[in-house]
Amino acid sequence: MDPCGPAHPIVSAAVAVRLDRVRAPPVRQGRDVTTTAPGPTEQERQPERTYPDRTQASDALTRVPASDAPYDALLVLSFGGPEGQADVIPFLANVTRGRGIPPERLEEVAGHYRHLGGVSPVNEHARRLVTALAAAQALPVYGGNRNWAPYVTDTLREMGAGGVRRALCFVTSAFPSWSGCRQYREDLGRARATLLAEGAPVPVVEKLRHFGTHPAFLGLVHAATRAAVERLGEHPERLVFTAHSIPTSMADTSLYEARLREAAAAVAARLDVAWELVWQSRSGPPSVPWLAPDVSDAVEDWYAGGLRSMVVVPLGFVSDHVEVVWDLDTELAERVAALPGLRWERAGTPGTDPDPGYVRLVLDLVGERVRGDRAGATPPGVRGASGPTPDACPLGCCPGSARPAR
Repeated sequence: MDPCGPAHPIVSAAVAVRLDRVRAPPVRQGRDVTTTAPGPTEQERQPERTYPDRTQASDALTRVPASDAPYDALLVLSFGGPEGQADVIPFLANVTRGRGIPPERLEEVAGHYRHLGGVSPVNEHARRLVTALAAAQALPVYGGNRNWAPYVTDTLREMGAGGVRRALCFVTSAFPSWSGCRQYREDLGRARATLLAEGAPVPVVEKLRHFGTHPAFLGLVHAATRAAVERLGEHPERLVFTAHSIPTSMADTSLYEARLREAAAAVAARLDVAWELVWQSRSGPPSVPWLAPDVSDAVEDWYAGGLRSMVVVPLGFVSDHVEVVWDLDTELAERVAALPGLRWERAGTPGTDPDPGYVRLVLDLVGERVRGDRAGATPPGVRGASGPTPDACPLGCCPGSARPAR
């Protein structure tokens, strides 16, 4: 997609230069790692010994070629979703392929999409972000998805045919995990391999870092939470932060839960309210442990213990995904309605419209990379309390749970 007009006033000073004329150093693997998760136990390492080539193959697939070309495009990479009723089942098949999701769970989730006309709102949110970013700076901005059209392979093909040589990639997932990072990088690697096999020109694509603990993102979440508190009309007894549940084996090999807790604590401290982090949207076979408790179950337990007011904050979602619209606005709302006297509000998300501050955040991340200052010169105010996640993911990060090939 081409820029939609002249530079927008919301562009930050850090990227007010002509970004397509600024050269940056070649990407390096594994620099600027300031925080590490606890290492796995011997028992946890054993599955990887059984299938030793899985993470190694992924590391090879996701390795980014070095380039000293100037950045000449920006890619917004999103999850994707169906655009109509006929798309629902094929989309869910893409998302769950090889994961052993029970058929009854797939049908249940399909019903959520059908309730919304078969259309995922996340696609329009991504399109709006592409438009806003294109208007805010000089680089052409492209949009692609992991699980539905426009697929990332098709978008990279378009970029290469248009002469793009080196692009930055903003992934609409704020927190680090296998599903929120490595899967996106694997899809970029597969797209690159496909286009190389076709003999097509392929741009180098470098993913921007996670931003869930970036002060600008925390400021947006704080503002949305404060607005929900004002709608509630009273000081809530509790802030209930939610995020997508993942298997505990994946959580154990990433900073996902730790970064979510850091972000929740920072927002709650500014509002001086007690808080909890709970989970939603669990899938997978019942035999596999996932992060718990579920938000609806937790709220019912707290209500039985005397809770009468709360604000629910979908911290792990940058926009109003189906998981937000269904799991919170529909399913949780129905269960709260059966709890007399429980008053609640749900905070908004920064990427739905998107908020101008969300666009500025993306531009700040672009500016970091263009300046090449991620190794230590980034001002402390944009690093987060525990430091930034790496701009070039180290080998072996977020490997997920090992399983045999299906």
